[in-house]
Amino acid sequence: MNLTIGPLSAEPGQKTRGSLTVDLGTTTVDVPLILINGSRPGPRVVFTGGVHGGEFIPLDATTRLAGLLEPGDVAGQVVICPVANPPAVYGGRLNISPLDGVNINRVFPGNSDGGPTERMAAWLFEHLIDGADAYADLHSGGIDQYLLDFVGYRVTSDDELNAKIRGMAHAVGYERAIFGTSPAGGNSHAAASRQGVPAILIETGQLGDREPATVRRLLDGLYRLLHHLGVVEAPQDLAPVTVPPRDWIWTGEVESSLTGLWYPDAVTGDEVTEGQTIGRVVDPVDGAEHKIAAVSSGTVIYHMNGLSVRPGTHLAAIATPRD
Repeated sequence: MNLTIGPLSAEPGQKTRGSLTVDLGTTTVDVPLILINGSRPGPRVVFTGGVHGGEFIPLDATTRLAGLLEPGDVAGQVVICPVANPPAVYGGRLNISPLDGVNINRVFPGNSDGGPTERMAAWLFEHLIDGADAYADLHSGGIDQYLLDFVGYRVTSDDELNAKIRGMAHAVGYERAIFGTSPAGGNSHAAASRQGVPAILIETGQLGDREPATVRRLLDGLYRLLHHLGVVEAPQDLAPVTVPPRDWIWTGEVESSLTGLWYPDAVTGDEVTEGQTIGRVVDPVDGAEHKIAAVSSGTVIYHMNGLSVRPGTHLAAIATPRD
């Protein structure tokens, strides 16, 4: 069966590269796609990188994966989108689009009649995500974020779907598979899960890392996932998984309620307790310090390293093992 997205098409046993123009209302953008249609039947797997700006590992890893995968080695179809949100990636605005100041990973499945970022999300959802047999959205700690590698997923009301999603999350081989107890919200993998698409989030690297070793770590995880899904044979050159994956659960997310300068006292990897002061936001006008407390107990999975924050800025996320 042909793999077709818009005017791009790949016959069985073919790899097709190109870009599609997306109308965002106020402007248009070109979204790169690589379609790999395997020589044997199998699932359709979709990877997106570049949902956020300032996250370089997914851009590199998806581009490399597109070059490495050959149709003769693939069972099924693989759709790779290295730059899923061009305004944010090329505009250098971290997780928001310079077109409208919106974080695309808060508005999925999007709105085709909405603002530019909502339209971008709607296009990605309609053309790439909806109807996939498996979906992985690839992220990393941006240039202002310390982060422990983890795989994120959501629990739904469908036990069979949950088993598929959890299997995917563990197959990546990262130590932490952190789940949310509901598929609600505007994250890409949450919206996909609500539509019955097995979906995960993969976070690799921190502080805008682009080192080859970090890219290799993500590539190894993607190959493990593709093998788990039956798309490729087991590669022989992957790094061994030394710490078995373990389920964790999100317990809290700390946001700034103020505009000012952020000075963290608890950092990524630290254990904190609910109510503990984990940092201070300082008013640059009068120097007043406003203490920021942990909203729950657990391990800090990521924290904001950037200095300037505003209301709604994510300062830290906390999770704990689920035994």
